[in-house]
Amino acid sequence: MGGPSDGRTGWLPPEQYAETVLKATAFACFYFTDEDERPLQLHSVYSPAHPWQLVGGTMDPGERPWQTAVRECQEETGITPAGPPRLLATVYGLPGAEWPYSTIGCVFDGGRLTATQIRGIAVQPEEHDEVRVLPLAAWEALMPRRDFERLSALTEARRTGTAAYVDNWDWGDD
Repeated sequence: MGGPSDGRTGWLPPEQYAETVLKATAFACFYFTDEDERPLQLHSVYSPAHPWQLVGGTMDPGERPWQTAVRECQEETGITPAGPPRLLATVYGLPGAEWPYSTIGCVFDGGRLTATQIRGIAVQPEEHDEVRVLPLAAWEALMPRRDFERLSALTEARRTGTAAYVDNWDWGDD
């Protein structure tokens, strides 16, 4: 078993072929709202380029996207989302100055949280220092354009029931 031909000697061995293909990191997260459909985000203490973030993070080796999203959600909020998984969006970003690899992510619908559940979120201070729920339009002034476009696409995907494909979440200038 190998990869495509090198044009001279036939199929490449898998380890050689693997060196020629796209390298990417993967993440998985949840889109939560309150009962009034206002998006919930966490304020990052380590990423001034992306100050407001969805609940989630980078996949660990051996994890699948849903497992990552649930693990990260438990770590970041203390909430354990119930399945089954409902994919709201696939997010893709090209590499750039901030990160040398492409990024591929899955955003799952975390549902609507009650005011009591939101008040009960205990953020991890080494990652986040605030939980905020705002109407969609209010988020625009607080985040980079592409982050807001992604949040808007998620809101629309939840509203329509049609998954979004966001392919402009690149690691370049906003």
